[in-house]
Amino acid sequence: MSNLRFRALTASMARTENPGFIANHPASAYFGEMTFHRGLMRQFLPEETYDKLMAAIDSEVRIDHRTADQVAAGMKAWAISKGATHYTHWFHPLTGATAEKHDAFLHPAEEGKAIERFGSSALVQQEPDASSFPSGGIRNTFEARGYTAWDPTSPAFILENTLCIPTIFISYNGEALDTKTPLLRTIHVLNDAATRICKLFDPDLDKVTATLGWEQEYFLIDTGLYRARPDLVLTGRTLFGHASAKDQQLADHYFGVIPSRAAAFMKHLEYEAHRLGIPLKTRHNEVAPNQFECAPVFEEVNLAVDHNQLLMVLMEKLARKHDLTILLHEKPFANVNGSGKHNNWSLMSSKGDNLLSPGKTPHENLRFLVFLVSILKALREHSALLRASIASAGNDLRLGGHEAPPAIISAFIGSQLSKTLDKIEKSTAGLSLRQNKANGKLQINLPKIPEILQDNTDRNRTSPFAFTGNKFEFRAVGSSANCAMPMIALNLMVADQLHAFAEQVTALTKKSSNREMAIIEILRQFITSSRDIRYEGNNYSETWIRQSAARGLPNLRTTPEAVAVFTHAPVIELFEKYHVLSARELKARQDIRYEQYTLRIQIEARVMGDLATNHLIPVAIRYQNRLIENVKGLQEVLDAKTFSRLSNHQVQTIKDISDHIMEIKTNVNLMIGERKKANLITDSAEKANAYKALVLPHFDIIRKHVDKLELLVDDELWPLPKYRELLFS
Repeated sequence: MSNLRFRALTASMARTENPGFIANHPASAYFGEMTFHRGLMRQFLPEETYDKLMAAIDSEVRIDHRTADQVAAGMKAWAISKGATHYTHWFHPLTGATAEKHDAFLHPAEEGKAIERFGSSALVQQEPDASSFPSGGIRNTFEARGYTAWDPTSPAFILENTLCIPTIFISYNGEALDTKTPLLRTIHVLNDAATRICKLFDPDLDKVTATLGWEQEYFLIDTGLYRARPDLVLTGRTLFGHASAKDQQLADHYFGVIPSRAAAFMKHLEYEAHRLGIPLKTRHNEVAPNQFECAPVFEEVNLAVDHNQLLMVLMEKLARKHDLTILLHEKPFANVNGSGKHNNWSLMSSKGDNLLSPGKTPHENLRFLVFLVSILKALREHSALLRASIASAGNDLRLGGHEAPPAIISAFIGSQLSKTLDKIEKSTAGLSLRQNKANGKLQINLPKIPEILQDNTDRNRTSPFAFTGNKFEFRAVGSSANCAMPMIALNLMVADQLHAFAEQVTALTKKSSNREMAIIEILRQFITSSRDIRYEGNNYSETWIRQSAARGLPNLRTTPEAVAVFTHAPVIELFEKYHVLSARELKARQDIRYEQYTLRIQIEARVMGDLATNHLIPVAIRYQNRLIENVKGLQEVLDAKTFSRLSNHQVQTIKDISDHIMEIKTNVNLMIGERKKANLITDSAEKANAYKALVLPHFDIIRKHVDKLELLVDDELWPLPKYRELLFS
């Protein structure tokens, strides 16, 4: 066994009983203590300032300069009381990660002394430059200035003695260079559209909030073993590795007893997350060995996105303290389940009603059906956009792998709801309006709808977009993704269909003067036009692939195919109609996605070639030489007949090793040649497609022969920790 692999394995075994972190108080005692939440705002801000800040957060009233100064003073006082020495504008650039530049509160004063300074100018807006972030050509050399601006709807927090202020990130010309800016815009657009629908049923309702509950899957790997795998270190996934004799076949890890080492990490993670106001609630083993999941309570979508981004940073930091490494790649191991981040999305009214929860009365259920069917219609119109929002090289490896939904976007709503929609669509006899003499209100008779219960919808785990009782679960989001991307697409396309529904109801009401019947008629039309997006069966089946094609649903299997959607005319029209992103900003995001895809495949190709050529083939040759020496020795001491019988196995192994080495070298050279040709392409889309079509196909061939060598070469010589070690350490 190689020295590095041996040291990693022995260190791993020595650490298996690491007691880890122990919290000594109930979570309620320290929840949110490192977050400048509303309770602390009330404590540290003057009453008038607090009221104005709440109006800005809840009603989008602009914050004046004086109020910002007082907020900054209160925020600084709180932060310093918690030990903060620096502050930073914390933003989400188009890398998918988070970014920060720290400045000290310290400011020189007279007579060699210093004071802590932090005013409204530091709080509200900064110029971090950050010109090296991807911009898709938006930031020219002569206008590379970028600005961050405070987002008061997401509370500031303290991380490692630094006050972190959530902000947007825009260019010198005001174009969005981040994910938060368009997300906040879609939240505003969706609120307008959903409130407009709600007022058809309740004129007093004045606000609707999108909510998100994410489920974060991840792998935990011993850090020593991780460092002994250059492919994991550089790409986040294992480019080589034969399947372990045992992995997830017995389903014995799923929801099993959490290993003590993983549990210690989880407790530490939950403690720090709770201090930061992240309401983690659930933890459990996932399907694959060493795979786990955590999930919080639902939150407003902007805050939920911030919390997920922050949590991924926390996970990486804290895992290292337990000699563990977090793998957030969607497919770190071949032939075992990959990791996703299910996005559970719903809508809450200002009166506390979940608008995707069936009501107790026919009137409430009609409102529920309007929202349900509008969402289905949005999905039918823009399924390709939703697919594009979750596109990445890592997610391409996971989608459709019988562990995650396929790339074909469809919706599952359950048999009872499907029957209800079918009945509304096809029958008018069961739909009626009647006047209640007691209160003078119109009551709507929709057969079967009052019987809709949350438990009447099954969980179709093969569906990308499943209704699960009071929310939609978008299961296709990748584990490393920024949730903002799919939420931007979903918020916007749903808002567009809600506006369309309201407009059509208004137009029909002018003709008939009966709004309730107009609602039912438009509902019926939306049911008909969204029928093709509904599917209740097995999304993995070949039958569905053929059927979805017949329905006209796109099957965008790879990232280059999916990302092309960003500059399709309907998508540009949708984003520009609501002033979320311009055509130029969409094109920039498209170019960035193409470039990120290309760079990831390029890095993987380089690592694969280096590992195969400089690490694994030399080991295989060394073992082959041992066998050759063994055969020569046998020939010297045995008679011809015995030698022939005993040497057959060694000789065949020598030949097999030679064949595999030849195939590896041939395909590595072919891959390098294709990569060099692809690198000459200047167009980002063409280059990404060249990497997909010409470079990527060599990966599986090279891997196949390397993995065969792993089985042939003496275990003592093989330099890379094997799957059985990575997954069961």
